[in-house]
Amino acid sequence: MTEKTYFILSIVVFVGVYALIIWDKFDRAVVALSGATLMVLFRILDQKEAFADIDYNTLGLLVAMMIIVAIIRRTGLFEYLGVKIVKISKAEPFRLLILLSITTGIFSAFLDNVTTILLILPVILSVTKDLKLNPVPFIIASVFASNAGGTATLIGDPPNILIGSKTGLTFMQFLVNDGVIVFPLLIMSAFIFAFMYRKSLVTEDSLKEKVLNTDEKECIKDHQLMNKSLIVFGLVIVGFFLHGLLGFESSTVALTGAVVLLFISGINSELVFMEIEWKTLFFFAGLFVIVGGIESTGVITMLAEFVIKATGGNLLLTAVAILWVSALASAFIDNIPFVAAMIPLIVDMGNMSSLNITPLWWALSLGACLGGNGTIIGASANVVATGIAERNDHKITFGYYFKTVFPVMLLTIAICTVYIIVAYVI
Repeated sequence: MTEKTYFILSIVVFVGVYALIIWDKFDRAVVALSGATLMVLFRILDQKEAFADIDYNTLGLLVAMMIIVAIIRRTGLFEYLGVKIVKISKAEPFRLLILLSITTGIFSAFLDNVTTILLILPVILSVTKDLKLNPVPFIIASVFASNAGGTATLIGDPPNILIGSKTGLTFMQFLVNDGVIVFPLLIMSAFIFAFMYRKSLVTEDSLKEKVLNTDEKECIKDHQLMNKSLIVFGLVIVGFFLHGLLGFESSTVALTGAVVLLFISGINSELVFMEIEWKTLFFFAGLFVIVGGIESTGVITMLAEFVIKATGGNLLLTAVAILWVSALASAFIDNIPFVAAMIPLIVDMGNMSSLNITPLWWALSLGACLGGNGTIIGASANVVATGIAERNDHKITFGYYFKTVFPVMLLTIAICTVYIIVAYVI
C-alpha cells in the first residue's frame, strides 16, 4: 500500500474509534483495543512500534494508585471522614454541600477523580437519605469538584497523567501552575451550586440531631492497617513532590508505595488485584497505540501545520485556541482520548516553530479537565456518578446536567482564559 493509503486508513480507524466511544453503545475498552489491533493488522504500525507507543509510566501510576486506594478503603477511613464532614457542617445542608464539594476536590487532587467519586458518592447517598434530602445537587456539585480538583495535580486526572508522562512536567509544576487557579475555582463552584440549589437544601431539626449523634469512630474497621496506610500514602505524596529532584518517574514512586503497602498490610494480593480497574488500563493501552498510528502516518504533523498557519504562530491566539477547543471538545468527547491526540500535535507545533509550548500544556490541561465537566459524557467521573445515581433511583438526564453544569463550566474556562493570558503571555 502507498503512504497515502496508510494515511487515509489511520484516519478512518481513528475517527471510527472516536465515533464509537462517543456513541457509547459498546464497551470503550473493547473499542480502543479493536482500533489498536486494526492499526497493526493494516500494517500502519508494526508490532514493536505498537508496544513502544504504550505509555507504561501512565499505566504504572494508575495501577499503583488503585492498589493503594483499594487497601485504604478496607480501613473505613473514607466513611469516617464523611461523618466528620457532616459534624463540621452541623448537618446544615447548604454548608454540607459546600464542604463535601471542597473535600471531594481536595481528595481528587491526590487520588484520581473516578476513585474519589466512587468513595464519596456512597457517603452522599447515605447522608442525604438520613436528612431526607435530594442527593442530586450534592452529586452534581461533587462531580464538578472532582474534575476541578483533579486538574490541580499530576495524578488527579488522567489527562494530566498523560501530559506529565509525555512532557516530563513534575507534580510540583502542575500544582504551582494549575493549582493556583484551580483551587479558587473549586471554592467558587461549590458556592455557586449551593446557591443554585439553596431552596431545596432544607431539612428537619430532628433529622439533623439524629445524624449528629452518629459516632464516627465506629466507622474505622482496622486501626493498625489505617496507620500503616496513612504513613505509606503520606510518603508517596512526598515522593510526588520530590520525584523530579530524585530522578524517578511518578509511577516508580507510586509503585514503590503500593508494593510496600501490599507487603506490610498482610492482605491477600489476589483480592487487591481483583479491585484494579483493568478495563480502564486496557482502554489506555489501546488508545496509545491508535494515537501512535495516526502520528506515524503524518496526520498529527499536518494538523500542527494547520494550527500554526491559522494562529500565525502567535502564542496568545494559540494558547487561547487550545484552551477553548479543549474545553468544548472535552465536554462532548471523553477527555482522555482527546488529550492523547492533542499531545503529539502540540509537540509537533513546537518542533516546527519557535513557539514556547510550555503555556500550551497548561492550556490543554485546564481546558480538557475543566471542560470534561460540561456534560455527563465529558469525563469518566461524570459517567460513573450518574450511573450510581440512576441505580439508586435518582436519574440525572443529559439535558438536566447540561443545563445545570455547562454554564458553570464556561465560567471557569473564561476565568482560565484571563489567567493564561496574564500568567504566560503578557
